[in-house]
Amino acid sequence: MGTPELISPRSPRVSAARRLARRAFRGKERRFIAEGPQAVREAIAHRADGEPTLIELFATVEAAERHAEIVEAAQANGVRVHLADDRTVADISQTVTPQGLLGVCRFLDSPFEEILAARPQLIAVLAHVRDPGNAGTVLRCADAAGADAVVLTDASVDLYNPKSVRASVGSLFHLPVAVGVPVERVVSGLQGAGVRILAADGAGDRDLDAELDAGSMGGPTAWVFGNEAWGLPEETRALADAVVRVPIHGKAESLNLATAAAVCLYASARAQRTTGGCRSASPA
Repeated sequence: MGTPELISPRSPRVSAARRLARRAFRGKERRFIAEGPQAVREAIAHRADGEPTLIELFATVEAAERHAEIVEAAQANGVRVHLADDRTVADISQTVTPQGLLGVCRFLDSPFEEILAARPQLIAVLAHVRDPGNAGTVLRCADAAGADAVVLTDASVDLYNPKSVRASVGSLFHLPVAVGVPVERVVSGLQGAGVRILAADGAGDRDLDAELDAGSMGGPTAWVFGNEAWGLPEETRALADAVVRVPIHGKAESLNLATAAAVCLYASARAQRTTGGCRSASPA
């Protein structure tokens, strides 16, 4: 592979990549930035609608040497690679400690109808989630728990916010994600597909441990997670088949969103993988 050339900080390509920090420009161009070796590596391997997701790669000289295999893989896939000085990469990244590799990627969200057609067994629904770091972390938890999809409702943060993408640590490229879907449509569509809707709420009238022990969580399930500060509004809770709380056995006041999501998703994953759909039914 040829050695990439050092790009000028005043290049139009640098300016275009820098503008992807703004949501309006991301939406117009349908492109976003993936930062760091893990995210770029996953972006290289990902394809959407038959097209490679990664379009362009910016790398500092040091990062290109340290991650030569990533640069070579990008070039082998026809990705345009640019070497850039540290300041240029930092300007595009807009983070305090950029990681030296920045990929310009195509949007990759899936239509909600495609997710339904795939008959999902475990789904995370983010309703009214506003913090991009939390959104990315929940997406990562869903990926780790083996969920089939993630849905961000129209009241939630932008999936392609740079903080969301970084917090997902590459999981954004692993499972289908639908965005901008009204919560009522999400719930009705999933219920029509035979999926049980569980709203996660600290004030829920059902206890997660009790649900597991009752063997009621082995079927297709969607967990709905709400706003970091005020949870789920009453109208959203009313749409669910059950409102479930994670039990607090110690003295902690509550769990943060990402931690609660991890507990709920793993509980469902365990129940779905256990004979009889209940953790107490696992073989001795």
